[in-house]
Amino acid sequence: MKKTILSVLAIATLGFANDVTYKIDGKDYEGYYKSPSKDAPLVFMVHDWDGITEYEKKRTQMLNDLGYAVFAVDLYGKGNRPTEIADKKAMTKSLYSNRDEMRKRLNAGLEEAKKLGANTSNALGMGYCFGGSSILEFARSGADLKAFVPFHGNLLTPDGQDYKNTKGKVVVFHGTADKVVPFSEFASLAVELENIGLEHEMITYSGAQHAFSVIGGGKYNEAADKKSWKRFTEVLKETLK
Repeated sequence: MKKTILSVLAIATLGFANDVTYKIDGKDYEGYYKSPSKDAPLVFMVHDWDGITEYEKKRTQMLNDLGYAVFAVDLYGKGNRPTEIADKKAMTKSLYSNRDEMRKRLNAGLEEAKKLGANTSNALGMGYCFGGSSILEFARSGADLKAFVPFHGNLLTPDGQDYKNTKGKVVVFHGTADKVVPFSEFASLAVELENIGLEHEMITYSGAQHAFSVIGGGKYNEAADKKSWKRFTEVLKETLK
């Protein structure tokens, strides 16, 4: 038993752990952490509305191959990976309606990444769809990350919130043909960020619908996916030294 415990600690210290169970208010959550080296810059990833799946793990490996560590935070709870649309909507609604709880879970995930030895002082956050919306929530909370990057996320700023406490730049990847998140929200966010003087970059792709980067999904747009990923990797190089 002692040998097993020491092995787990060694793996965590070196940054090579995969599924990671941690607690928030006594409840188990299961994130996913993978790193190519001990001091690799960190990408803090927030999952789509179905929780951490093979999609997030595939993107994690793509980032590992580029030299970045990834901690995918779990916002739902261990074992809660909804497959039915009604369940996915219920899970996202429960957090959209309780932003304090969403922030608590995001903060707990970042703290867990730090405990594992992740380089949280040289990190940015990103997310897909629901995860994109969540990473903007984290930005507005004042989280200490160098950038916040949503892919086809909800861009509407909730009533009573703003980006005045945001510490990193905002980089948005959006589909012009998105019917879920209308282009008016994209434009409004651009104006909002400009008015407060927050560094931002916002790119939209013609013909790309909501969830355009979800490989294997019905709305997948290969051109938009490849272009946004290319620019994202450039942002990583520019931001994380």
